[in-house]
Amino acid sequence: MVSVVFPAAGQAHRMRVGLNKVFLTLAGKPMLLRTLLTFSKVPAVGELIIAVGADEVTAVKGLLSRVKGLAPWRVVEGGTERQYSIRNGLAVVSEEADIVLVHDAARPLIRRETIEELIRVVRAEGAGIVAVPEKNTIKIAAADGTVAATPPRQTLWQVQTPQGFRKEILLEANRRAEADGFLGTDDASMVERIGVPVRIVQGEYSNIKVTTPEDMVVAEAILRNDMGAGELMKTAVHEAKRLLGGVVRRRKEDSV
Repeated sequence: MVSVVFPAAGQAHRMRVGLNKVFLTLAGKPMLLRTLLTFSKVPAVGELIIAVGADEVTAVKGLLSRVKGLAPWRVVEGGTERQYSIRNGLAVVSEEADIVLVHDAARPLIRRETIEELIRVVRAEGAGIVAVPEKNTIKIAAADGTVAATPPRQTLWQVQTPQGFRKEILLEANRRAEADGFLGTDDASMVERIGVPVRIVQGEYSNIKVTTPEDMVVAEAILRNDMGAGELMKTAVHEAKRLLGGVVRRRKEDSV
């Protein structure tokens, strides 16, 4: 069985709305519910564990109790850091779970197919993360603000969630991190430091983390685009060829 832990106890200072951003609605539905419902559609997922602020536990339980179609769920109190929220979630993971995924509750656009591929990789290899190739040139800066190096772009990936691990691996990584006083920026960094290889599963650029008001605009637009990226690109290419067709033909005639 797969258990999924959702850290959702952030204060969302960059959103500047005065409440937890996961309660904001996208295309008429709270972001948190969109995320949970997508994972609930994955047959292997048997448990959802949501870590929220201490003052939000009762309200979230009430909200989820009114929603149909959710996998079995539990709500726990989160911590002051993302890592601590996940630790609290791991403390209540079912004994029947053999794989644990961790997913940002504020990534409501994750695709079911990507989740299923990650689970397949974790079952085979033990640890995996969803990521997309970096599209921009990245610079490493020196302390004085000058460029120290330019890493090869083909080696760089933008890390997303979900991240998945065999349960015993993630538990040991968290135990070692706590003992050593290590605070990682993601779960994979804790697993890497105990020597476990982490496989990359290519995801989608649309799987954004909603952090700012501008992200809300992008996420809303993606959700309201019923065609999806593939159909949108086909339409865009067809229209471009139609508009440029005369120009292209004239250029061919001129070259004869």
